[in-house]
Amino acid sequence: MTDVFSAEKRSQVMSRIQGKETKLEIKVRQFLRRQGIGFRKNYAHLPGKPDVVLTKYKSVIFINGCFWHGHEGCKYYVVPKTRTEWWMEKIAVTKERDTRHTAALVKNGWRVFVIWECELEKAFENVMNDLILKLKIRD
Repeated sequence: MTDVFSAEKRSQVMSRIQGKETKLEIKVRQFLRRQGIGFRKNYAHLPGKPDVVLTKYKSVIFINGCFWHGHEGCKYYVVPKTRTEWWMEKIAVTKERDTRHTAALVKNGWRVFVIWECELEKAFENVMNDLILKLKIRD
């Protein structure tokens, strides 16, 4: 099966994908700010450089793109039909790295929350309100 885009177009599409400051990350941070919750973003001193760090709650939030982090059973995670082996290896490495970072954070006493792109797209307010409740349980 061939790609629906030419090699040049595929390269252009892939080059426009952001690693941080995504629309969903900004939306999550805006929600937290409206709730009066302070945070740091993309904090490099912690494993995995979490998207949001809530020091008051000793908690971190990773906002994962379903494709890039291999969210099993999700409509956004579709195995590419071209260069399949390369993509599967890339996603497997990402998942293993996520597991390693989560384990290191938990070992150091941090609570780790992973929010998936599809969850935020489907029910943003519910996901965020649930997160706020979980944060404040141990406050």
